[in-house]
Amino acid sequence: MRLSTVILPIHRWAEGQKTWRRAEELGFHAAYTYDHLSWRAFRDGPWFGALPTLTAAATATERLRLGTLVTSPNFRHPVTLAKELISLDDISGGRITLGIGAGGNGFDATALGQEAWTPKERADRFGEFVPLLDRLLTEDAVSEQGTHYSADEARNIPGCVQRPRLPFAVAATGPRGLKLAARYGQAWVTTGDPKLYEEGTPEQSVEAVRGQIDKLGAACAGIGRDVGGLDKVLLTGFTPDRSRPLESLGAFVDFAGRYQALGFTEIVLHWPIPDSDFAADMEVFEMIATEALGQLA
Repeated sequence: MRLSTVILPIHRWAEGQKTWRRAEELGFHAAYTYDHLSWRAFRDGPWFGALPTLTAAATATERLRLGTLVTSPNFRHPVTLAKELISLDDISGGRITLGIGAGGNGFDATALGQEAWTPKERADRFGEFVPLLDRLLTEDAVSEQGTHYSADEARNIPGCVQRPRLPFAVAATGPRGLKLAARYGQAWVTTGDPKLYEEGTPEQSVEAVRGQIDKLGAACAGIGRDVGGLDKVLLTGFTPDRSRPLESLGAFVDFAGRYQALGFTEIVLHWPIPDSDFAADMEVFEMIATEALGQLA
């Protein structure tokens, strides 16, 4: 089991860099950030770009893995994204993980002036986006003519520091996304079942996630892959438990233990933000960061 954190890009770097350095000091496996143009209740406040933030974090840290959780096709193109990721992987010395998902109907969906895509359109685009990005990060030159995304002799020399490319952590719960996770992912990401967030129970959430893992296993079996070789990542804060696991060390250990028993290898906590859905006692948060894994072993 590994413990990681998400640091939202809401602070100017003079202040924000302290958080990324502290995440490394606390021993987190990785620190991620959201790749959005704006997000929910934070829309009318400061919000900085994910890839520049991660580039700065790469120069401010030495051991901490870094990544997006998650990037989506909503405002990205595989050709330009690949170039930026290769550069970021180089600057970080090979510490980047790309969390990637199909996107949703948030502010990103229409920020470029387009109509929001339907779930089918998002799945169609994601189904092209991931394979093309995989090729762009592993081949020196790529040409591809797709329905939504194309490349014409796109050059990506020298490629990633990590070989054959930086790892993908694919966020998915639907059948098409799970097939992409099985084929292209080094990790799979879930936030649980969103239908249970308002009315469900923690027990129902665990069972729903168990069902997701069963479907992931079927997708892996379909291509002859052992699902046990795929890391399983839970991004917390979106299950019926909400912030309760961060109320005490014991509460978190109980929460994490239920998901560890399902085979999860990484749990991701939001760095506390006062007066938000991610408010938490910083002293308790740091205690969880430094002591919880010892109790889960």
